[in-house]
Order: sequence, then C-alpha cells, then structure tokens
Amino acid sequence: MRRRKRLKKIFILPPVLLAALLIWLVISQRANSRPEAGFMDDVPVEHFLASDREPDSGLQDSFRLPAGKDGGENLEGLPEEPVLKIETGKKGGNLPGSDNEFGHLPGAGDSGKLSLLFCGDIYLSDHVLNAYDRAGGISGVLDEGLRNEIASADIFMANEEFPFSERGIAAEDKQYTFRLPPSRMNVMQEIGPDIVALANNHILDYGTDALLDTCALLDGAGIRRVGAGAGLDEAKKLEVMEAKGKKIGFLAASRVIPVSSWAAGKSHPGVLTTYDPSILLNEIKAAQGQCDYLVVYVHWGIERNTQPEEYQRTLARQYIDAGADLVVGSHPHVLQGIEYYKGKPILYSLGNFVFGSVIPQTMMVRVELDEANQAVLSVVPATSSAGYTRQMDVSKWPEFFEELKALSFDITVDGDGAIHPGTPQSP
Repeated sequence: MRRRKRLKKIFILPPVLLAALLIWLVISQRANSRPEAGFMDDVPVEHFLASDREPDSGLQDSFRLPAGKDGGENLEGLPEEPVLKIETGKKGGNLPGSDNEFGHLPGAGDSGKLSLLFCGDIYLSDHVLNAYDRAGGISGVLDEGLRNEIASADIFMANEEFPFSERGIAAEDKQYTFRLPPSRMNVMQEIGPDIVALANNHILDYGTDALLDTCALLDGAGIRRVGAGAGLDEAKKLEVMEAKGKKIGFLAASRVIPVSSWAAGKSHPGVLTTYDPSILLNEIKAAQGQCDYLVVYVHWGIERNTQPEEYQRTLARQYIDAGADLVVGSHPHVLQGIEYYKGKPILYSLGNFVFGSVIPQTMMVRVELDEANQAVLSVVPATSSAGYTRQMDVSKWPEFFEELKALSFDITVDGDGAIHPGTPQSP
C-alpha cells in the first residue's frame, strides 16, 4: 500500500512542477516587456484592424441619406439625450514657457509663422494603455521627438476614433467597437491635441449617450471638437481658434458611417456626413469672413487602400472651390498621397498615428502660414509598434519620401521633408 501511494506521488509531481515552471516563465516575460522599437514589427496590421469591407465601415459609395427638413436625416421627434457632465483638468495651460491659449511651448513657430500640426487616427487601445502604464506616462506612447513636434506647434489636430464613456451598448453587427473610460482622458490630454475630429465610423460605437459624454469630457478637458454633437447644428458648427493673431477655422465630416441613424439630425445626436456634400459645402461657404484659414477634416476612403477613391478627389476639389484652404483625410489606416489643387493642399489620408497596431509608416504634417496665409508643408515620418509611436530613423527618410511621392500627385519632397507642388499652381 505504501509503495502504491509513493508511486502516485511520483507520477503527479512532474506535471505540477511543469505548470509552476510555465507560470514563472510567463510572469518573467511580462515583467520584462517594454515598448521597444521593433517589437511586434513582424505582426501584420490585419491582426489588429477591422476591414473596411466589414460592418464597421457600413455605408459607402452607393449610399445617400434621406433628407429631412433640416438637411440631415429625417429624425424629428426623437428625444434629446441627457449629457453626463464630468469635470476634468484643463489641457496645456501650465506648460513652462507657454505663451499662447493652447499651452504649447515656443519652437517651430518662433519665426513668426503660425504652425499647424496634423496627424491621423488616434485610438487608445490596450496596447497603447499598457505602454503608457509601463512607462508611467506619455513617454511610453510617444517618443521625445514627436512630443517636441507637438509642443512646438501652435495648434495640433487629430482624429479621435473612439468615445470616452461608461454608458451605452455596443453597436450590433459591428466587428470592432471602441470605448474608453472617462478616467483615461488624461492620456489624450498628454498626447496633446488642441482640437479633434469626431466625424468617423467609431464615435457612436456605444450610441448617443457615449457620444454626448465624449463631447462633455472633451469640453471639460479644454480640447475643442468638430464633426459631431447633440444635433446637426452642433455637428456642422465651425470651430475657430486664434493663435499669433490669425483665426483658424475647422470643420469635419464623415463619408463612412455604418448605418444612417449615425447622421446628426435637428434634434438627434450624431455626426455630420458628406454623402450629400451640400451641407458641408454650405458651411464652408458660410465660414468665409469668419476665419483667415479654413481646414476641412474628412473621414473617407477604403481601409488599407493607399490610393484615394475618385470621389475623394472630387469632394476635395469641391471643398476647395467652396473656400477650404486645406483638406485633411483619415480612415484608411494607411497613408495616401498629397495633391495640390489651385494651390491648396489635400492630404488624402494620414493613416494611424496612435492606435496599438503595427504601423510601419505614418507621418505628421506641419503647415506653416506666413503673413499672407501662404502655406508651406513639411512631413515628420514616424513608425509605431506595441502602442509606441516614434520618429522614423533619419536614414530611412529618403526611401519614405520616395514612396510618398509615388503615392502623391505631382509633388516634390525636399530632404528635410518640405513638400512643394511639382508644377506651378494658380488659384
């Protein structure tokens, strides 16, 4: 009997030791993990991103929203949603050496030129939050070079691809739904956008309650917003920001929503859409005289397609003809090219900026305005993995610039990233 018990213990012990060893190895690996450059570079983007041909993308080329009395969707009679009011700290403001409303440091704009900075999609995924938490701050998400670029800009704009809320129910028939708790607003503040576009195919992933919470939280954080709101009037509202004596106007709209109910109506929260461009075109025309320079930020195109759809080029020209000075695009999750039309730049897609997926190539675009509001563009090449976005190694810039030129329409790129139209432009 004793021998049988002893044999039983002998057969049981090895699996227990093996399990303990495996647990120890996993814990050790996690403890030593850091957002190092190159980590997960071999993981394909598709591992993290939804396809634009899936329900997330929803209505595209063949869709046109039914018009209501207000020019939006015919959604009269729907009740107004309550707004969750949450107080948060103000953005910027207390940066050392800051001398303007938005709390940025003196830098690229010291020459007297107004400096605008743009990036593409921001989503605070688990990869991003883990990188932030491991580093104990934004240094785990953005490297020093990119943080300095942001700090030196007078106004920095991004696309916020998610809502901040604890309310709402995930949208049905969507493979990917995004939402961040209000407690994570500090991460967005530390990334540093002064204004965000909310017109996209994820801001209503958890319904109108979550959208309204997001608007209240951004307002409390001192981050301006365009493209969505409690109704059509708010979604299409021009946001004007002043820096260095110039008034910069911002509008945003989406050409990609999953279902028609996401469109803002007179008394219905939602986003400004541009399937029928007339509403946005009217707002662009109405903005003339209210600002010195007008930026239109549009969510459009097909995910992972590096070439713009023909409708993107058509709409961009219409926006410029109506009075836009700069058109900025997002949604494809990859870079698309740059084009000049009547001397005005069009950035078809800036791709992902902070997203959590592997991003082999992305960029920020700096737009500097002289006294006559003539724009000079330059790009800041970047890359990202494991939630950590960093400047691209300078040795890779020439290859990046050649690829950007190949994607673009008749542009030249200097060695330092300055962009110029390839042929003379006339207004």
